[in-house]
Amino acid sequence: MFLIFVASTLLITKWAASRTRTAADFYAAGGGITGFQNGLAIAGDFMSAASFLGISALVFSSGFDGLIYSVGWLVGWPIVLFLIAERLRNLGRFTFADVAAFRLQSTPIRTLSAVGTLAVVALYLIAQMVGAGKLIELLFGLPYFYAEIVVGVLMVTYVATGGMVATTWVQIIKACLLLGGATFMAVMVLVHFSFSPEAMFKSATETHPGGLSILAPGKLVTDPVSAVSLGLALMFGTAGLPHILMRFFTVRDAKAARKSVFYATGFIGYFYILTFIIGFGAITLLMNDPSYFKPGEGGTYDKINGLIGGTNMAAVHLANAVGGSLFLGFISAVAFATILAVVAGLTLAGASAVSHDLYANVFAKGRTSEATEVRLSKISAVVIGIIAILLGYIFEKQNVAFMVGLAFAVAASCNFPVLLMSIFWRGTTTRGAVVGGFLGLASAIGMVVLSPAVWVKTFGFAQPLFPYDSPALFSMTLAFLGIYVVSKLDRSASAEAERRAFDAQFVRSETGIGVGAAVSH
Repeated sequence: MFLIFVASTLLITKWAASRTRTAADFYAAGGGITGFQNGLAIAGDFMSAASFLGISALVFSSGFDGLIYSVGWLVGWPIVLFLIAERLRNLGRFTFADVAAFRLQSTPIRTLSAVGTLAVVALYLIAQMVGAGKLIELLFGLPYFYAEIVVGVLMVTYVATGGMVATTWVQIIKACLLLGGATFMAVMVLVHFSFSPEAMFKSATETHPGGLSILAPGKLVTDPVSAVSLGLALMFGTAGLPHILMRFFTVRDAKAARKSVFYATGFIGYFYILTFIIGFGAITLLMNDPSYFKPGEGGTYDKINGLIGGTNMAAVHLANAVGGSLFLGFISAVAFATILAVVAGLTLAGASAVSHDLYANVFAKGRTSEATEVRLSKISAVVIGIIAILLGYIFEKQNVAFMVGLAFAVAASCNFPVLLMSIFWRGTTTRGAVVGGFLGLASAIGMVVLSPAVWVKTFGFAQPLFPYDSPALFSMTLAFLGIYVVSKLDRSASAEAERRAFDAQFVRSETGIGVGAAVSH
């Protein structure tokens, strides 16, 4: 079943390659995706390894607190719908840097956007690569590093061959199968308890080593500052994810962009309810069965950390528990396709940042052909694939939902403030956006590296130099302050011209008419 699924997605890629002729086809599927299709594709992009495997794992190990990720990610979508989707579609072409650079100076803004995109892509890729590697390792018994290579080769094939068309259709098919599979799994768990959530929670508290504490907050996020900081990252990071923002250029107009967010929010919200049931189902059905755990001393086993393949595999083992080996094969194939589709979207976003933003607009100053740009994008995809394999190998032990949380923190600290302020505040200048954006980016990455999760758990130092795992509360504040203060102090002639250009941008984003028409209007 697993191999059939991979083969079918490669056939889709082959079909998409025949339809990918121009840069618009490669980056944005030629703008020919409908609102409903794009909503499903966005949901497919968002229901990643972190959502399916990671949140289930967090609920399995920590109980109630695992919900902070699902709620935080879901709340981000109304922000995208009401603040960004329409203007993004009206002002942009291939990447969100097109929007920020519309009235600001192209070279520094595109450089900042590309660096921010690549930082987010790198952190997000780590999570997907760890999830995929663990899945292949568990299913086929391959060494972890070889499993990483298999994933890397497949993801580069999708992007370099089929571009956005292949990525979109793989995501749509995968979203439908994942929603179907997760629904079946959740229903089978509830059947076990005669559709009584109360009985399920009661059984979970009796089984889990944490007892009743798994129904209360505080096991995962222990202090208010961490809770607020993580919440801000998950909410506002959604509106700064480059591979999600790219999806709004695949539809025909702003109305279709709004529709796609509406559909995506419904699908994602429903899916997150299922992950909560799956997480508690894993507690009740797996923890009492030693066959899912590595044997410990004297025949005992660790009910959380002893799970074969690690806690990230809780949902995969649950599939076997409720549906046998056939359903295990189905869920494994869907989970792998989930990861591949998201990884393909991320790789495409990273490759487009290199080829479209950096090469075509910063280095070549627009003096390049579409064919050269697309070819460079494919080469970039290969390089990003190699880096992803190495990063996935280094961060093997990290929880995938947590790693994505860090990617969201960087997106919320760099991409989101620059995008929001350039669209909505007339006073934003290039100098302010660049200083604020780099301030947010540098502080977010610096705090992530110095945090307990990386400095202590990954690098092995005794004490963290920054006390919180999520830096968004601090780095987002620095970014917005930097943009505001530096823009206010900027009295240059170019800054005044940029403020005047805001009015033309506003008219264009409201009406969808061209720049020249907007100025005369």
